[in-house]
Amino acid sequence: MSANEAVLNQAGEGKAKGASSRIRAVVERLEQSDETATLLEQINTARRGIKKKERKELVEAALGKYFESASLKPFQAELIKLQQHNERTKKKAIVLFDGRDASGKGGTIRRVTRYMNEKHYRVVALGKPTDEQRTELHMKRYIEQFPHAGEIVLFDRSWYNRAMVEPAMGFCTPSQYKRFMKQVVGYEDRIISDGKTSLIKLYFSVSKNEQERRFERRKNDPLRQWKLSEVDLQAQELWDEFTKMKYQLLKKTHTPETPWFVIRSDNKHRARLETIKLILRQIKYTGRSRSLDFSPDPEVVIPGDVELELMKKQKRKYGKFTS
Repeated sequence: MSANEAVLNQAGEGKAKGASSRIRAVVERLEQSDETATLLEQINTARRGIKKKERKELVEAALGKYFESASLKPFQAELIKLQQHNERTKKKAIVLFDGRDASGKGGTIRRVTRYMNEKHYRVVALGKPTDEQRTELHMKRYIEQFPHAGEIVLFDRSWYNRAMVEPAMGFCTPSQYKRFMKQVVGYEDRIISDGKTSLIKLYFSVSKNEQERRFERRKNDPLRQWKLSEVDLQAQELWDEFTKMKYQLLKKTHTPETPWFVIRSDNKHRARLETIKLILRQIKYTGRSRSLDFSPDPEVVIPGDVELELMKKQKRKYGKFTS
């Protein structure tokens, strides 16, 4: 772990709010400045109204936000090298971002793609299938989005909706769920059989309390209310059902050839950093930096088989799964 990461982890432990939230809370406490005032005048007005204790907190929050962004950049630069390598060698990559609602998938995808060449990656977030698509093979509409030579495709939720959301919410029949679970590993083996395609499967895992906190923020923030969906509104009530689905997901579809990686995402920054590092470890490319530490944080990145054993221990100890 670098010195910057150590500082960030220490600063982040026990903080219920992120840097932006802490800054916003202090500013909103102040009286609104004149709407005709310039930006500099608004800043000066705010500075005069900030208490000494708040000033220290704001400095810490601003510095934390800066160092979080700075710590990602060397690895984001490596992603550009990876892209260029794939383009030269005509390799393809598929990255699945699955997991619970409000677990940080979208924010992580934005950090992964922040500086990448838009011509050589796509983010795919499919909506509900049409009536016609419901009569077709479940995988078909995902296969239609697969990468071309030299391209990376990131799925914001993937065909594994059939293994998580759909059965938990009653959006598919038990027979459809069983058929998918029986066939999906075979599909994935064929996807990577060309020797040119990499498949990375990520499951984002957020705690129940943190998920609830993020939902409350969505409800109260007009800029985030659009994120609330039918599934979100029932996610807390169906927590245990989703956990059972997660267990079956790992048990049936984690294989040595197409493994799952569970990303603990209560700390958004650590989850984003570790996801980028994981992608860089999983896909070989030329020009890899020798000065960067690509080793995983075992508190954030959990191999699927390890997570499965942890869940089994929970079941034996508590009589139910707890994560």
